[in-house]
Amino acid sequence: MSSNFATWLTREKEFSAFATGPLLDFWRQREENHFAGVDGVDIHYVRFTAAQNDSVILVSPGRIESYVKYPELAYDLFHCGYDVIIVDHRGQGRSGRMLEDPHRGHVQHFDDYVEDLHRLYQLEIAPRSYSKKFLLAHSMGGAIGALLLAKYPQTFDAAAFCAPMTGIYLRIPSWISRRILNWAENRPPRRDGYALGTGHWHPLPFLVNGLTHSRERYRRNMRFYADYPELQVGGPTYHWVRESIEAGMHILQQAENITTPLLLLQASEDRVVDNSSQLAFCQAMAVAGHPCEGGKPLVIEGARHEILFERDDLRAKALDAIMRFFARH
Repeated sequence: MSSNFATWLTREKEFSAFATGPLLDFWRQREENHFAGVDGVDIHYVRFTAAQNDSVILVSPGRIESYVKYPELAYDLFHCGYDVIIVDHRGQGRSGRMLEDPHRGHVQHFDDYVEDLHRLYQLEIAPRSYSKKFLLAHSMGGAIGALLLAKYPQTFDAAAFCAPMTGIYLRIPSWISRRILNWAENRPPRRDGYALGTGHWHPLPFLVNGLTHSRERYRRNMRFYADYPELQVGGPTYHWVRESIEAGMHILQQAENITTPLLLLQASEDRVVDNSSQLAFCQAMAVAGHPCEGGKPLVIEGARHEILFERDDLRAKALDAIMRFFARH
C-alpha cells in the first residue's frame, strides 16, 4: 500500500484548504509548452519535474479534458516520486481546434491523436535518461494509449488505463448508429456537425452528473471550465463518433501487438464507455499471450466514469493500485 494512501482517503474533508494551499503552490511550479502536431495543429502540454526523479508518467486525458483539470492527480503522482507530463489532445484544452466552432469535439483521423502523443514522447521523454517510463490514460486517452502501445511497443515500461474508451456506450442499437454515421459521413455539413442529442458545452448540476460521486471534485472541475471559457468543448461531431467507434474495433484487432504490461481499471457504474468492450479487450490480450494484470479489468465497485476524480475511498483504491503496479515494473 502506498505511503500516501491515508492522505488520499481523507482529502475531501479539507479539500478547499488543500486546493488553495499546497495544491496551488504546486501548480505554480508547472512548465507549460507546446509543439506542432499532425498537420501543424498546436499541441499544448504541462510538465512537473524534479532533479531527483528518475521515472516519468505521461498522462493522456479523456475527451474534452485539459491538463488544467489535472493538478490534483499531478500533485499525487509527483509526490510519489515521478516526473509528470500531461497533454491537451488536439481539439480540446489549450490545443488547437480543427473547426470554426471550438465547442465541437472533432478529429480528422483518430490516429492523429496517437501521432501527437508519440511526438510528445519523442520530444520530452525519449531524449532524457529516465530509468522507467509509464503511461497513465483515462477514457479516450486510453484508446489513444492502446493504439500507441500497439504501434510503438517499446515506448513504455508499463501502462495503466482508467475506464478506457475501447468502446462507446450507445443508447441505440449499433446497426442504427452505423446507418446514421454512414449517412452523415457523406454529407460534410452533417459530418462535422454535432452528433444527435449533443451541442455546445453547458454545466450540469452535481446531482444529475454521471461522472463522479465527489461533489468537491466535480464543482472544482466545473469552475475550471467556467473560469476559462476557451477550454470548453461540447458534444462530438458525427465524424468523431465514427472515428472513435472504428478506433475501438482497431484496438481489439491490434491487441496481439500490445506487449507492454497493462493494468485496466473499470468503473462499475460507467455510462460513458462500454464496459463489455473492456472485457473483450482483456480477453483478446489473454489470447495473444500477454494478458492484462490479473487477466481481467480491476473493477472499482461503485465508481462512475471519472475514477481518478471520484470520492476519496474509490479514488484512493484506484490510485494505490496504479502506484503499486508501476512500482513492480
